[in-house]
Amino acid sequence: MKITVEKDERAFDIAAAWRIVTQMLKKPEAVIGLSTGQTTGGMHAVVSELYEKYPFDVSRVTIFNVDELTNLDRSYSGSCYSMIYEQLVKNLGIPEENFIMPPTMSDDFKRECRLFEDALASRGGVDLQMLGIGFNGHVGINQPGTPFESTTWVSPMDPIFEARVRKETGVGPEHPLGGLTLGIKNIMHTRHLVLVAKGKHKADIIEQALFGPVNSDMPASIVQLHPNCEVLLDADAASAIIHRL
Repeated sequence: MKITVEKDERAFDIAAAWRIVTQMLKKPEAVIGLSTGQTTGGMHAVVSELYEKYPFDVSRVTIFNVDELTNLDRSYSGSCYSMIYEQLVKNLGIPEENFIMPPTMSDDFKRECRLFEDALASRGGVDLQMLGIGFNGHVGINQPGTPFESTTWVSPMDPIFEARVRKETGVGPEHPLGGLTLGIKNIMHTRHLVLVAKGKHKADIIEQALFGPVNSDMPASIVQLHPNCEVLLDADAASAIIHRL
């Protein structure tokens, strides 16, 4: 496990963006997984800036997100589809058929999980996964307690995030919400995994995930066992572990 620390948020965004761009340039038919949230918007913006200044061929690149909300309209600005499309796919002109996302609405989510896995497998598997980490150590929407052998499934949201989504959408408690997510086993099969975090609020969870025990109570701890994992942090997110490096 390689740990890289950048001096500030802007340097972090640039470094993370180059991980994505380098994969696209190195393998024109690359399959690249992204994550949504406060950590990743800046890096997606830098990728778009680089592409605008120095256009390169992305016609065969496949983009997907590690997870997607369920039982909400895809047009909701907080859906993973909407965020990745607006932040990156639209700006790079990724062909529609190469933007692989499960639907947000379905009467058979077990089937959608299989189709999502199959779509990625049919393209040769995942070359690069940019992976965020939640405040409780979740990766994708694999909450604490998720078995490490889990494959693609529909997980409950964490209560804080769910409350925010319900407030933004006006969806009441009688309407079930969740998240279709690649399981931890799927994530570990990625050829190159980059765990990303920035901000002081991520410092404690980063220390626990990277230097604590590997167990399902801390889903992100599994990255310690990945054979080709880089952890990319800004100085604030690394503040609790810098003395170990």
